[in-house]
Amino acid sequence: METVEPGCAPERARRAGGRAARVSLRAAPLAEELRPVRAGLQGGQYKPLTNEGMARIHEAALEALEVIGFANAPKSGVEILAGAGAVQGEDGRIRFPRALVEDMLSKAARNITLYGRDPKHDLHLEGTRVHFGTAGAAVHIVDLEKNEYRDSTAADLYAAARLTQNLDNVHFFQRAMVCRDIADNYEMDVNTLYACCAGTMKHVGTSFSDPAHVKGCFELLHMIAGGEKAWRERPFVSNSNCFVVPPMKFAEESCITMEHCVRGGMPVLLLSAGQAGATAPAPIALAVVQAVAECLAGLVYVNAMAPGHTCIFGTWPFVSDLRTGAMSGGSAEQALLTAGCAQMHHFYGLPGGAASGISDSKLPDMQAGWEQGITNVLAGLSGLNMAYEAVGMHASLLGFCLESLVLGDDILGQVLRCVRGIEVTEDKVSIEAMKQVCLGGPGHYLGSEQTLSLMQTEYIYPAVGNRMSPKEWVEAGKPELLDKAIARKNAILAKAGNLIDPATDAAIRAAFRIHVQK
Repeated sequence: METVEPGCAPERARRAGGRAARVSLRAAPLAEELRPVRAGLQGGQYKPLTNEGMARIHEAALEALEVIGFANAPKSGVEILAGAGAVQGEDGRIRFPRALVEDMLSKAARNITLYGRDPKHDLHLEGTRVHFGTAGAAVHIVDLEKNEYRDSTAADLYAAARLTQNLDNVHFFQRAMVCRDIADNYEMDVNTLYACCAGTMKHVGTSFSDPAHVKGCFELLHMIAGGEKAWRERPFVSNSNCFVVPPMKFAEESCITMEHCVRGGMPVLLLSAGQAGATAPAPIALAVVQAVAECLAGLVYVNAMAPGHTCIFGTWPFVSDLRTGAMSGGSAEQALLTAGCAQMHHFYGLPGGAASGISDSKLPDMQAGWEQGITNVLAGLSGLNMAYEAVGMHASLLGFCLESLVLGDDILGQVLRCVRGIEVTEDKVSIEAMKQVCLGGPGHYLGSEQTLSLMQTEYIYPAVGNRMSPKEWVEAGKPELLDKAIARKNAILAKAGNLIDPATDAAIRAAFRIHVQK
């Protein structure tokens, strides 16, 4: 029979009671303002560029716009830009006088809101507020249950949207993969929108493969919104628009699509996605210069049409592995590029977005973990308003993994906790709790009133990550991380239903050929 030393039984009782209280606290939902992490935390602590560096990048970007300009503007774009004061040279290139750029910068929208269909998911893009979400155009799904890469489908996109709806640290859902099971491009664009909106009430981003498709897709959005007026009051979808083909050329069809979206009241992500060492200069600073110049041209374009239209300054330069020319989205250089771009957004006071969280690894393994962790934490600490492609992306944007989306929610929780930083208040630096523990107290802080009161508001806990001791891990059957991710994915999808009301859904299916099953 086990003997008990005097004083030990009360100690165990205190520990057991403290643990039970902690478990009870973790089960109770917190008010949004009390959560340890949430959308819109203030970043900006990390600054790889000096003030002088930002000013030099700005001057170089203005010079590039004046001297080099842009080729391949569509006819409508020439009329819009020339009407605002841009100059088309004999070589056909559109050049932007400094005064024109500065004028349009003064008119550009700031402190914008990207709406969700549910107002609790609205994203307030101001200052250094940080939001993480998906993006990309992966052509494969990384299927962990079958351990294979296969073509991505509309059903996969719908599943990713439903997962995002139920992951607290993924704040928006931009189309993450291509519906390769739909041959007709118009039907693909319609079903992309449908799958995203049916799966989540968070803000959605999408692209259009042809300007002619915009009209029909807006009809779908008006149906979901409850009419055009309701849509224009709270546009819950933005257009991810690659209006530029780096280096310094307009993408004619995308520009026409952008014009349609602006007229239709849709927010626009002005996306410049050069690849350093290939379609952008190899020096990191000069890659930022080109991205800034290209996005400034887009800003002039949009504000010449509709001053103050909701735009996101999408400097989105990627990195090449200069040994091979292949993209390297998970590199330290990518993290620096993204952080530098975030600083330039703050330099202009514009809402901005860039890429983070991409992995070059083919599977959610240790390489994926360090790549996603490093690039996301630098994006968050730099105060990037919209961190795109932050979760789920593998093989340098070629593959999307649903389980990695689930695992990424844990990563982003830790990232956001770093972004939040350390609050120093009178209560939190008072030594009263130390006195109670050290001077005649139990000698530890387990179960103390202060510990229990802060454990849910000061600390964040992984949903899938494993913090067991080796002994507990063995007793639990040696659970593996990917198996837990698969289980959580399946549990969420088993409960997550279609978020378009049945009557509207029936009307949509009568008007469009919807491939996503009910």
